[in-house]
Amino acid sequence: MYDVIIIGGGPGGVASGVYTARKQMKTLFLTESFQSQSTVSASIENWIGMVTIPGFEFAQSLENHLRAQEGIEIVTGVLATGIEKEENSFLVTASDGKKYETRTVIIASGGHHRHLGIPGEDTFNGKGVVYCSTCDAPFFRNKKTVVVGGGNAGLEAVEDLLPYAEHITLMVRSNVLKGDAVTEQKIRASEKVEILFNAVPKSIEGESVVKSLVYTDALTGEEKTLECSGVFVEIGMVPNSDFVKDLVMLSERSEIKIDSRTAETSVPGIFAVGDVTDVLYRQNNISAGYGVIAALAAYDFLRKK
Repeated sequence: MYDVIIIGGGPGGVASGVYTARKQMKTLFLTESFQSQSTVSASIENWIGMVTIPGFEFAQSLENHLRAQEGIEIVTGVLATGIEKEENSFLVTASDGKKYETRTVIIASGGHHRHLGIPGEDTFNGKGVVYCSTCDAPFFRNKKTVVVGGGNAGLEAVEDLLPYAEHITLMVRSNVLKGDAVTEQKIRASEKVEILFNAVPKSIEGESVVKSLVYTDALTGEEKTLECSGVFVEIGMVPNSDFVKDLVMLSERSEIKIDSRTAETSVPGIFAVGDVTDVLYRQNNISAGYGVIAALAAYDFLRKK
């Protein structure tokens, strides 16, 4: 029987693990890897306390910090596939078929970006293909960029790029923008921004880095090419919450709903942090902060039982 099982190896999960270990809680840490969404970034410049750190080194530093803690059991290479509520505990099933019993659970399983699913996207991931404008916009100073997505995520990515990029093409599959009117007005007012409606991405081309994006005009069927150094894919996020969809309360977007004070879910004893939740902002620092909150709240939960 564990005091807590933590699911997920990103900043939120690691922060939880550091704190549950410091509280001497019997902790099991389950993760597929320590490679979170930000690790594809060439450099992370908004992690507090570090002026800059490459994404890969960021993941290593998180793992090293966790492994330096005493009394924490770490299992890698597995995903959580289900959680069952017992009378006074929870049963967590892992992808290797093993089951673990625990008194509390902290879910930090994150989310994944929706991909375009076109040739070149995976090849140039981190080499011009970007999924986090907040993280990587500064690396495209004086360069031509394309943002794919006509919702709030796409509009906000354009806004993030405005201080840096030479030119920004916003590519939209439909004939309308679906984001906030205020943001739309701001980007339409910029001479840097061109909006392409009815444009369907077909492939991303390049050599060692992105050189162009090929798309199809949905009205004419004509294939066209845009020269660019960066393609920002902003077509939405998918929370990794499917394995608890029948257990805890989810939002309309499948995000786990949490109490903002304690990170507790609708099920007492289960806590959630980071991109799998309905928190407003998706940032490493915020995930880590909620990881600490969840660990302390889980500790208090056990003390009161």
